Amino acid sequence: QEHLMESGGGSVQAGESLRLSCTASTDTFRDHCMAWFRQAPGKEREGVAGIDKFGRTNYADSMNGRFTISEDNSKSALFLQVSTLEPGDTAKYYCAYYTRLRQICPEKIEDNGGWAGWGQGTQVTVSA
Repeated sequence: QEHLMESGGGSVQAGESLRLSCTASTDTFRDHCMAWFRQAPGKEREGVAGIDKFGRTNYADSMNGRFTISEDNSKSALFLQVSTLEPGDTAKYYCAYYTRLRQICPEKIEDNGGWAGWGQGTQVTVSA
């Protein structure tokens, strides 16, 4: 029912950084693991990272350490800090919440049908 709202994307040069933001209702944010996904043209949507309500983070195996997920509980806001951006990071980035568990994330952050709140995403475009 709820559509999360992503923001913070843009067109940047390789090596720069961005901080993406996602807002959710207080109830949704309080009760669910939150995660970031991304989808590049011609590719499947892939998980980036998740964070549960105990502060535990879980990064997808395909990520190389340039991504940092965090949250601000007072604002019900989720963030993704992306450093040293590369052209391969070009994608539309989405946030979502996990519907099948309360406050914790699944073992793997992947698009397995258990996520909800898909919005329009925010576009990140990185030029060399």
